[in-house]
Amino acid sequence: MNMPATVHAADRGRVDLAWWGMMMFLLNEATLFASLIASYFYLAATNASWPPAGVAKPELRLPLIMTGLLLASSGVLVYADRGLRAGDARRYRIGLVATIVLGALFLVLQTREYDVKLRVLTPSQSSYGSMFYTITGLHGAHVCFGLLFLAWAIARAKHGRADASAGLRNASLYWHFVDGVWLVVLTSLYVTPRWL
Repeated sequence: MNMPATVHAADRGRVDLAWWGMMMFLLNEATLFASLIASYFYLAATNASWPPAGVAKPELRLPLIMTGLLLASSGVLVYADRGLRAGDARRYRIGLVATIVLGALFLVLQTREYDVKLRVLTPSQSSYGSMFYTITGLHGAHVCFGLLFLAWAIARAKHGRADASAGLRNASLYWHFVDGVWLVVLTSLYVTPRWL
């Protein structure tokens, strides 16, 4: 893999347009998730019971494992980013591949959760089911896109793109955002129903 060992002097301290574009995109996505979470809590406040009678409160074991996978993936991605900055191609590749594997495992577990949950709760059964699947499904779609974004970052670096660090920086911003959103989803959809 051809990677620049150092950042060019002209690039230091300068934030490129791609970074600003990513920040605007993430702000848009944060607004979308905030709207959905606000809708979820509005429905929870206006219903006599939440989740509805006959629907068990969400289990925490699998979502906590999923959380561990995403948090570990963010840590490994920081490791990869530091490898890229140090010019260590091996560390960069290992970190990105490990991040992708951990993200894919998250999706496997989410699929497993859906397989079990869909037997007792469907999206059309109640507003609770609709909101649960919309929010978690949208987050899962963001994880899928994040995995593609990270794979793209690997491909750019492999082909010796001099701006590989900018691609990884934006992929990292997106991935850390997705992980942060999961913490909000976990708290809102899995933890708070135990308090409502």
